[in-house]
Amino acid sequence: MPVYTYRARDRSGKIVTATMEASTEREVAAALRDKGMFVAEIKPPARGLNMDIKMPAWLDAPGLRDVTIFSRQFATVIAAGLPVVQSLNILQRQADKQGMKDALNKIRQDVETGLPLSDAIAKFPRIFNKLYVYLARAGEVSGNLDGILERVATYMEKQQAIRGKVKSAMTYPAVVLVIALAVTFFLLTGIVPQFAQILDQLGGDLPVITQVLVAISDFLRFQWWILLIVTVAAIVGIGFYYRTNNGRHVIDRILLRLPVLGTLIQKSAIASFSQTFGLLLKSGVNIVEAIDITKGTAGNAIVEDILDETKDAVQRGEQVSVTLTKYPLVFPPLVTSMIAIGEETGAIDAMLEKIAEFYEREVDEAVEGLTAALEPMLIVFLGVVVGFIVAGMFLPMFAIIGQLSG
Repeated sequence: MPVYTYRARDRSGKIVTATMEASTEREVAAALRDKGMFVAEIKPPARGLNMDIKMPAWLDAPGLRDVTIFSRQFATVIAAGLPVVQSLNILQRQADKQGMKDALNKIRQDVETGLPLSDAIAKFPRIFNKLYVYLARAGEVSGNLDGILERVATYMEKQQAIRGKVKSAMTYPAVVLVIALAVTFFLLTGIVPQFAQILDQLGGDLPVITQVLVAISDFLRFQWWILLIVTVAAIVGIGFYYRTNNGRHVIDRILLRLPVLGTLIQKSAIASFSQTFGLLLKSGVNIVEAIDITKGTAGNAIVEDILDETKDAVQRGEQVSVTLTKYPLVFPPLVTSMIAIGEETGAIDAMLEKIAEFYEREVDEAVEGLTAALEPMLIVFLGVVVGFIVAGMFLPMFAIIGQLSG
């Protein structure tokens, strides 16, 4: 947003020179008049090296980290006794991304007109999800907005930590796989053709393994575009299929059943479920709405179906643990028994917090297990590929040397 420099006379007659972020000069003038100041001069933003640089919308969009930082800072200034409007004004100026600045500016304007904070942030679902809106509303109703925001910030930090662990678990194997494929491509397109020329000059029948190797090399050298089209088509096709209701269920069910990765996904889902559900209950949201919101943040179609069934069961008067017990492959007996104890003692939010802590540690172990399992698999894969290439190149050489020796 452009920064305007203005000179104005305040109510005491003193000339004030300062800057203000606004969309237009009229907005600056209106804001100054609202403060009871007489505008003397408004200068537009400087050009040249100081001009505003527009970032692409997708690059400037606030992410989970930005919302987490905002929540922590918002809780701090509210706890210090500052009004909501003044707090939003301060945080707007301190926001890093323009998308966050614009959103906070509009939220502040809505709050100034008398709109509740939760309704104002609900207008920006891409930044503040349904969970955030409900918790903000609970904070307004209870008068404990700063405490709720602290919980939200802590919750988001834990969510970031879980996502970061899963990403780190996948990053190293992905890098190793890319390097392995690059080395394989280089060997097949750079080294194998040279050996094929030598073998062709020497003559003789080539072993089957060498013929296959040369055929693969020729395909990658001259018809690589077919492989590229098939790969892109497969990725796009899976992406479109996943967007369908049936496709999402099929792929999510397959992911949960994978040997090592499935365990990591399951434990991450349980940790996220426990954190979200426990936070909502602790903040005063009723159990039916809490289940519905938690379902929206599950990120897995199978888990969403289970929570949808759980919500219907709770509305009929059943306990949460009764429905979850039917799905031991997703919610193990440890989880359901702890939830059942929490329901019996009236401390389900405390039990969910303990479950979340336990499964956060389990996610750490699952990440280590996934990394430990993928490393030897990648090494074996690379060894088999390189061994196949070496065998395909040197077996005919041995045969030719044997013939010459005879």
